[in-house]
Amino acid sequence: MDLQNVRLIVYDCDGVLIDSRRANEAYYNHILHYFGLPLLKPDQLNLVQTATAREVIDTLFLGTDLIDEAQRYQASLSGDAFASLIRLEPNARKVLLELRKVYRTALVTNRGKSLPDVLTRHRLDTLFDLAVSGLDVKLPKPHPEGLLIVLDHFSASPHTALYVGDSEVDSLMCQRAGVPFVAYKNDALDAAYHVRNHRDLLRLLLSSR
Repeated sequence: MDLQNVRLIVYDCDGVLIDSRRANEAYYNHILHYFGLPLLKPDQLNLVQTATAREVIDTLFLGTDLIDEAQRYQASLSGDAFASLIRLEPNARKVLLELRKVYRTALVTNRGKSLPDVLTRHRLDTLFDLAVSGLDVKLPKPHPEGLLIVLDHFSASPHTALYVGDSEVDSLMCQRAGVPFVAYKNDALDAAYHVRNHRDLLRLLLSSR
C-alpha cells in the first residue's frame, strides 16, 4: 500500500498504548473471588485483554446462575484500585505527539467505562481527535462498527487510515472494514505491517513522507 495516502492513525488501547495485563487480571480475579469461583486460567488472559467487560463476565460465569449478578457487580466496580498496575507503553505519548503534527488520531477499543480515567491518568486524553469505546457501539470488535464510526466522523476512506492493534480481533476488524492493519508486538498476526515499538511506527510513517 502507499503510505503517502494515509491521513488518519487509529489505535487500540490495551496492549498497544498501555500494558494492562496485570491490572485486567487482578480486576477479574477480584470479581471471581468475590463470587467464590476459581481464578483466571492462563488461557483466559487473552480474553480479558481483548473482549468487552460484558463479554468477559458472560464467558467466565457461563454455566452458573450468577451472570446477571456478576454483571451488576462489574458495572458498579471502580477500577481505581487496579489502576496503579497499568503501565504506559514505552514512547507511546512521545510518538503520538509527533504523529499529531501530520495526522489525525483516533482510538477504537473494547475497553468500556474505565477508558476516560485511563487516558487521563497517562496524559493521553488530549491526544485523540475521537475515542470510541466499547460503550459507544452496539457491536464490539471484531465487528467493524467502531472503526466505521471513526471513518465516517473524518469522512475518510479506508485506504487513508491505519489501525494499530495487537490481537486477532483487531486484525479481523480491519479486514472487515477494509482498513490496513499494523500489528504491534505480534508477528503472528496477518497485517500490512509489523512493528515492535512505537518508534518503529513513527519511522514507518515518516519515512513515506
